[in-house]
Amino acid sequence: MNKLAIEEIIVVEGKDDTRRIQEVVNADTIETIGSAINEAILEQIAHAQETRGVIIFTDPDFSGEKIRKTIMEVVPDAKHAFLPRNQAQGKRKGSSLGVEHASNEAILEALRKVVTPANSQEEGISRQLLLDYGLIAGAKAKERREKLGDELRIGYTNGKQLAKRLTMFRITEEELAEAMKKVEETL
Repeated sequence: MNKLAIEEIIVVEGKDDTRRIQEVVNADTIETIGSAINEAILEQIAHAQETRGVIIFTDPDFSGEKIRKTIMEVVPDAKHAFLPRNQAQGKRKGSSLGVEHASNEAILEALRKVVTPANSQEEGISRQLLLDYGLIAGAKAKERREKLGDELRIGYTNGKQLAKRLTMFRITEEELAEAMKKVEETL
């Protein structure tokens, strides 16, 4: 089987993620060494973006999001690959969420659906619409956001981050409405 070749350099958290990615695709990686990402690694990522482009592919958890934000401050035009939380679950009870636990199919799907952030000057989806969909407040808001993040492949966000993330990935009101239909069917 010929592995998919990825031109961009994939930014992951650690050695296990690199191993998993390279089992599935032909790609180079940069490891952030967890959330202790330092200036030298950030400079390496910035250089990689200039030469080949980068895809940020961190774990779908708090520290993965923290790393993603730190990198975005230095490389705002980096591409992003997201794994739904349920596809990053380890087999053992109590194991952490991580790229290293994902199936080959989940990794390929995430890399096929890489998203590029928009310029944040664009007008986004209104806070009122997010309230109307029950994404910001009320019962099951967190669960709705989690399912929406999986459906749109934009990762999990808290209520404050959601509007920004939807704008960043150019999600239209129509795309949001379509995704919310699917989310509501699963609740």
